[in-house]
Amino acid sequence: MNTASHPTAVSALSADKAERAGALYAVFAAVLLGIVLIAGSGFAGPEVLHNAAHDSRHANVFPCH
Repeated sequence: MNTASHPTAVSALSADKAERAGALYAVFAAVLLGIVLIAGSGFAGPEVLHNAAHDSRHANVFPCH
């Protein structure tokens, strides 16, 4: 094995691991955000949910009535 190619192979391997770790972190963050949103809306009172949905619909220019 040529020692000159070894550092390049190691850095490529490290870059691949870093890329996978970044993707895994993004997936974990998305799942955690989804759980928080679902749990937050599940335990909030009905009036709070209606008002939140109502305001976001109007903010996005989407009719709600």
